[in-house]
Amino acid sequence: MAVLTPITMAEAQRLAAEYDLGPLGDFSGIPAGSVNSNFTLNLGGRRTFLRVYEEQDGAGAAREAAMLERLAASGVPTPPPLPRRDGGLVSSVRGKPAALFPWRDGVICCQVRVTERVAERLGRALAQVHVAGAGVPCQPGRFGYESLCDRLDGVARSGDARFVALEPGLRAALVTIHRARDARLPGGLIHSDLFRDNVLWDPEWGIAALLDFESACAGIYVYDLMVCVLSWCFGSDLRPELAQAMCRGYQQVRPLGESERDALLVEGSFAALRFTITRITDYAMRPPTAEPRVVKDWRRFQARFDKLQALGAAGLRRTLGV
Repeated sequence: MAVLTPITMAEAQRLAAEYDLGPLGDFSGIPAGSVNSNFTLNLGGRRTFLRVYEEQDGAGAAREAAMLERLAASGVPTPPPLPRRDGGLVSSVRGKPAALFPWRDGVICCQVRVTERVAERLGRALAQVHVAGAGVPCQPGRFGYESLCDRLDGVARSGDARFVALEPGLRAALVTIHRARDARLPGGLIHSDLFRDNVLWDPEWGIAALLDFESACAGIYVYDLMVCVLSWCFGSDLRPELAQAMCRGYQQVRPLGESERDALLVEGSFAALRFTITRITDYAMRPPTAEPRVVKDWRRFQARFDKLQALGAAGLRRTLGV
């Protein structure tokens, strides 16, 4: 996706003056991502990452910045926002909140390169987020049951023949899974979107950075774990050795309780439905444009949902080794 909020050299220089990091060398937009505008700035010979928030207001950006600062201070491998001269963490660019971060070099792991070691380390890092985030003030997520129902309402009204016929089945599954969820399960701050493109790896396959806490919210921990299982441990099918390694890494930091183990199927099913529905409404039904854009296939998560139903609760626990 193209940068949504372009900035000029003069605007970048004014922003740089708010930080004690040296003069602006060069800067450029980063043509990636699907929500915010991102840039790389060279300040005093140091490469930094600028995020201009397209959807969050100033208060939301400030909450996210404070959260990232706390997670980083607790040892979570995520870059904390850089402080301004006045000690603040959030600036403004063209009337939109913005934050500056240290640059982190690393590579994104493609699916074929996900190994048991990678999966185990990712599981451990996710558990670190959950432990370090205990007590962090956080808002409810944007993709809860009511929000997904609203999206299905939009599908039903759309007249799009590709998806109108799918809507009743998706809604029935969503209602059933929602009723089966247990709000008493352990929860707190979750990432909720820790896909492969939100993690950078160093040359030794250690985690260089966890990225994009844009969707971080209050949620159920095993839901967050199952989001990672669904996004990291599937190729054409679920790979048990990867899923077991991820769960093993997670439990090295935060062991699962018996109620959480019993809830893996329900929480995984809700996650699969969430991404099926949002990929239909946010990508498949989006009007075509002349500019390149991120494409995410909803059918991948429909297939994951079907796989979970075929395994059942006991079969899934055996497959995950928990």
